[in-house]
Amino acid sequence: MSGETDLSVLLRTMQPLLCEGEYVFCTVERQFDASGLGAIGLFYEDEGLTLMLRREQADRAGLTYTAIFRLITLSVHSSLEAVGFLAAIASHLAAHQISVNPVSAYYHDHLFVPAVQAEQAMQLLHELTRNV
Repeated sequence: MSGETDLSVLLRTMQPLLCEGEYVFCTVERQFDASGLGAIGLFYEDEGLTLMLRREQADRAGLTYTAIFRLITLSVHSSLEAVGFLAAIASHLAAHQISVNPVSAYYHDHLFVPAVQAEQAMQLLHELTRNV
């Protein structure tokens, strides 16, 4: 199953789910062993390894971070080749001064939004689904 590509269907059926907990982005040396941290995502950059993990895991490991996020999962099975889905969402949130750090995985798209604006972001996403 390759996922949905139709933008109007994606926006209408995205079913945002606010996940429990707070998340942070940390950077460590590229050779850092992150296997015991339970990171939900990682990305190798020239400057180092970026870890996406629960705040309490970062705190336990003594890792530093600069912002705290909540995670919103868009429950629709979106295609990795869908055009404009995340752009529409990011634009809608940006119009309300909410930053978003999106991550696309095989089945779903995931949004990291500032923790203090998570409830507002959820309301805006629901509004977006109603207005398609």
